[in-house]
Amino acid sequence: MSECLFCKIAAGDIPSNKLYEDPVCLAFHDIDPQAPTHFLVIPKAHLASVAEITEDNNAVAAHIFSVISKLTKELGLESYRVVSNIGEQAGQSVPHLHFHVLAGRDMTWPPG
Repeated sequence: MSECLFCKIAAGDIPSNKLYEDPVCLAFHDIDPQAPTHFLVIPKAHLASVAEITEDNNAVAAHIFSVISKLTKELGLESYRVVSNIGEQAGQSVPHLHFHVLAGRDMTWPPG
């Protein structure tokens, strides 16, 4: 999608503070961190949200979770939260599938 912010970041048209990249996904530090460690992992292919994951494309989500596991181990994180907001009411501000990984502070429940 030519107007999608995360598609532009994945294409390299908008710079990001990259943490990891492979042919399927990109991880980068959040520009407005909500925790001492806060990064996003996005697929390079455009999917609007978790709601668009199907039997045909679910390998992308599985790959992203394996990347999250790899990165958190490399960063020495033993405790962290993974969040994906689906839709505006849930707080999704960019309509491109992405997972927030947050760590380094106590996470309250329920989230606000």
